Amino acid sequence: MTIAREAPQILFVDDEASAVKYFERAIGSLAPVITAGSVAEGKRMLDQHAATLSVLVSDQRMPGEYGNELLHYAREQYPQIVRILTTAYSELENTVEAVNQGQIHRYLQKPWDIAELRLEMKQALEFGSLRREHDELLREKLLIRQKQTVSNRIGTISVLCASVCGPDNFQPIEAYLAAAHAVGVSSPEPDWLLMDYSDLISAEASRSGRFAYEVHKQLARIEQRYAGYQGGAALDVLLEEWGGKARRASPTRIVLSSECNLTEFLETPSVTSVSHEHAGWLALLIWLDRVGCPLQIAAEGDVITCSPAPASTPLSADRLAIWIEQF
Repeated sequence: MTIAREAPQILFVDDEASAVKYFERAIGSLAPVITAGSVAEGKRMLDQHAATLSVLVSDQRMPGEYGNELLHYAREQYPQIVRILTTAYSELENTVEAVNQGQIHRYLQKPWDIAELRLEMKQALEFGSLRREHDELLREKLLIRQKQTVSNRIGTISVLCASVCGPDNFQPIEAYLAAAHAVGVSSPEPDWLLMDYSDLISAEASRSGRFAYEVHKQLARIEQRYAGYQGGAALDVLLEEWGGKARRASPTRIVLSSECNLTEFLETPSVTSVSHEHAGWLALLIWLDRVGCPLQIAAEGDVITCSPAPASTPLSADRLAIWIEQF
């Protein structure tokens, strides 16, 4: 199904009523024209109509602020909008500054030649359309890359747990993913926009290797520190490891606060190392499974609960695929 789009609009900002009428008559047949009579009003119109605006044309000399200040605001807030400066005065210094700072796409000298003005606006609308298409393609590419990267990270956790627990023990992975899903994994990651695919893979491999190493270190620390714990008493370790971020709600049920770091490996940028605390969380899930107290994690209202889980279940490719689809 094709989604209908609103026609791209032009915002024209000028304090002279005659210039506004002339512009509307000349350009109105090319695209809908929105007008404003000052920089302040122009900013309000930008904020209100940014989703459909394609071109901004601003006069330079207006009461209060100069037009290039509006164009600077548009560049900072809505860089996809094509920006054009126009004036009847010869203000070379301000114009050169605006061009150098990337505030404007074109400069038009008043009085306008109607044929030239229409040609400039037509080209600006076409350029704006190309920008919009580029942004949409980039957004789609980013979403695909996000999905692939999160899926690969889930695969990394699966491989890591299999190397420690054996390929047939899925319980620690189940608990980890259930906790992350209950909290919610946010995206996108800013650095994904700046990295090509090979750089992303390299960064991910390095990050995953450091994370796996830290999980093994944390697991060794937990095994040494809590060597005497067995069975249900192991839940006390969960309370001790999380400190004030966890509380016991019943003898077999623990509640985690929102401060617990449960999603870091899945959602943080590729160039950012994962914290010791988060590596310790996965290591703790593995250790609890080893001592016969695997966790079952669920969201209950605004809190995350942990309770003893049934016996470990075999690793299922279908089950892992279901989890991947949920992120």
